[in-house]
Amino acid sequence: MKQLASTVLLLVTTCSAVTLAQTAPFDMSGERTTAPAAPRLTLPASPSTPQAPAVAPAPATPAPSAPVQAEAPEPSVIPPFSAAPARTTETPPAIIPVTPASPSQPAAVQPAQQPQGTPAPVATTAAAQPDQPPQGGVLRYLIPSAKLGFDGEYDRKSWSIYLTPEQAAAPAKFNFAYQNAIVVAPEASEFTVLLNNRVIGHQQVGSPDGQSNVTFDVPPRLLQPGANLLTFEATHRHRTDCTVQSTYELWSDIDPSKTYLSFAGEEAARLSSTDAIRAVGVDGAGKTEFNFVVPALEQPGTTKPLLRLVQGMAVLSGMPNETFSFSTGTLPQTGPGKMTVLVGTPAELQPVFDVPAAAQAAPMATFVTDPRTGAPVLLVTGPSWPSISSAIETIVATTDRAPSVRRDVVATQRWTAPDAPLVFSDKTIALSQLGVKSSEFSGRRFRTSFNVAVPADFYANAYGEATVLLDAAYTQAVQPGSHVDIYVNGNIASTLPITATGGGIFRHLPIRVTMRHFKPGLNTLSLEAILLTKEDDICVPGTTAGVGPRFALFDTSELHIPDFARVGQRPNLAAFAGTGYPYGRATQAIPLFIDRVDPDTLSATATILAQMAIVAGRPIEVEPAASPGAIGERDAIFVGSISQMPPAVLTQMNIATTSQAGWRPLAATQTTQTETTVMFDEWRSKVSGGVWRGQITSFQEWLRRNFDMSLSSLQFVPGAEEQFSPSNSNSFMVAQGRSATGDSTWTVVTAPSAKDLRDGANAITAQERWPQVAGHITTYSASTGKIDSVPVSRFDFVTSDQWSLANYRLIAANWLSTNILSYVFLLIALSLLIGVTTASMLGRLGRKQ
Repeated sequence: MKQLASTVLLLVTTCSAVTLAQTAPFDMSGERTTAPAAPRLTLPASPSTPQAPAVAPAPATPAPSAPVQAEAPEPSVIPPFSAAPARTTETPPAIIPVTPASPSQPAAVQPAQQPQGTPAPVATTAAAQPDQPPQGGVLRYLIPSAKLGFDGEYDRKSWSIYLTPEQAAAPAKFNFAYQNAIVVAPEASEFTVLLNNRVIGHQQVGSPDGQSNVTFDVPPRLLQPGANLLTFEATHRHRTDCTVQSTYELWSDIDPSKTYLSFAGEEAARLSSTDAIRAVGVDGAGKTEFNFVVPALEQPGTTKPLLRLVQGMAVLSGMPNETFSFSTGTLPQTGPGKMTVLVGTPAELQPVFDVPAAAQAAPMATFVTDPRTGAPVLLVTGPSWPSISSAIETIVATTDRAPSVRRDVVATQRWTAPDAPLVFSDKTIALSQLGVKSSEFSGRRFRTSFNVAVPADFYANAYGEATVLLDAAYTQAVQPGSHVDIYVNGNIASTLPITATGGGIFRHLPIRVTMRHFKPGLNTLSLEAILLTKEDDICVPGTTAGVGPRFALFDTSELHIPDFARVGQRPNLAAFAGTGYPYGRATQAIPLFIDRVDPDTLSATATILAQMAIVAGRPIEVEPAASPGAIGERDAIFVGSISQMPPAVLTQMNIATTSQAGWRPLAATQTTQTETTVMFDEWRSKVSGGVWRGQITSFQEWLRRNFDMSLSSLQFVPGAEEQFSPSNSNSFMVAQGRSATGDSTWTVVTAPSAKDLRDGANAITAQERWPQVAGHITTYSASTGKIDSVPVSRFDFVTSDQWSLANYRLIAANWLSTNILSYVFLLIALSLLIGVTTASMLGRLGRKQ
């Protein structure tokens, strides 16, 4: 009896302790106080070993849905609701939670058989720490941009990474670090990571206070030599809010500097062939650097083969943020996303590198090892520069494509997969071919995106309409007022309201999409569904995650692009940035004027030409021109500082020649912010002064707001181009215009100095800025990071290969839609002509009195 009483007393004491340790409920007041947390367990890492996650002891029988924390038992209190924090990268104390596998989803790492009652590990999570490669291994950074964010309730991003055979065969681990908004509900939010369309892991989204590292083991034989598809899927749900507006507060950020594949073994760092140029990858900031060491850089005859090698390597790697630099001295520092290239004869390279003896007799292009650092270096050498050119051809020849051979896609898979199809005429494309997957959605705002491309001579921005043939379904819970929106390059293009109740299925429902926001080259279309329900109006606590799908999008949906007008325009920097037009279609070498062959100017030229080669899909043959007179009436490119630019060329671009002396960095002008503000106020009073001018301005705003028209469209002849003077706040400029006779296109790339030219070229060719290059002139400010464009007021049509009666009709339709007053005048003239003709015919025919 005493033993039974002791047992009962022990059970009561245990239950009381468990009750005291239970999780406090979520409190919106923000006034709840909690006991101080127990000290968290942190494991020190040896500086000579990688930051491998340590497995902390876990309870023998954890709850299936509760994560097991690698720390002393403590109350798990959800922080009170507050505004979403800024996206910071602060590093919290090291926390090592271990999340058990959910019964409803596969484990990220396939575990071995474990005793009953022991949780199967899924992903090991720890606070973000400095990255170190495995001993004798290598890190391969994965994100091709400076930041990677996932917004809303559902977001998916895919791109491909190119691996060498040695990397694909090595054991690998996948690591990423993330942080999310505090309003994200961790119990209903999740990351899913896929490699080659196979799920390698799931991770609960629950790191609002700082970054957390997540590591997955990559299954053996999953990686393959060549392209490998990497996909992130993010599902977010709000903690407390059920409105559509609250979905804009949901975000998760992935840190590029802590997202990588770590390969074990020294073989993974070896580069065996020049095909490894495709596997150059990126650094921790999403950039790719090619550093050329050319001792004979300034000698005549070296520029042309070097620029051809630059373009070939750019096309081979296909990375979005490439920069090229030239030097004549020692080898630069190497690292992930960086490749050193040695170019020269053995005699020229002798002070820098010990060239193999075989290079004395034959051209050579191969990877060698730097004995000082052990890093691989691409060596391009030969007994003479003509033989070096032959060695360069062995690398570049695989990227050549004849201008007459039409490409079917625009290569984008290194930053967004799949490649965008290039549409030249009437075509229907299934969304499954554009990377859209069939999806069921239980939230409030569903969004997915896909890419298509149009050629440089696209001319249908004023009348053209594409059609989305939508296959989708929605349940009876979705109320009228919901809608499906289509966006083109971030601009709303069409809206489909949902007015019926009781649910419905759309089968190839046509949604007309205006092509006004299409531009030559790559275009991004987004489909967004806004779903309203009674349950969200009530928003019972605990129902923000939803209980079942409300909306389904099927990948059998299609995009139909009709025939559109095709005619080139001069000038057109949007076509230059989108497809390298007109230089990408050149059948002969393009004259290239460089004011001075120094490292900064040549680096800027190489970076610009590399970006042009990527968008054109092939290297562009260039021929250095010693003077503007040697160019004649051919398409040409001018690169250099503004002071060395020929005045006649600036005049053709409508750029004030006084800029050669007056365009200086802002710091040198001594213009204070107060002086600028006073000057701005004076000009604002001049421009807006007067009752009559104010009425004209109001009328312009009324036309734009109600009819999407401007006064420029209400004129017979476009106004003359105004002379442009770059501001001292600008540090880089790209301008395009016609030659002196008007039969060719000239493009000028300039800056106040050679250093500004190099920095500006590196900045403007970045993936987020290059699509903003448009109009007649585009300027970039290094101090603000802002890009401004001067629109084209007058342009010339350039003949293309699509001259037919149908194409003439489409060109006329677009031109008349742009020039409304001309259209009205032509309509009146034709009406009068018909009236006069009819009266004349009736006067001659019929019964007379």
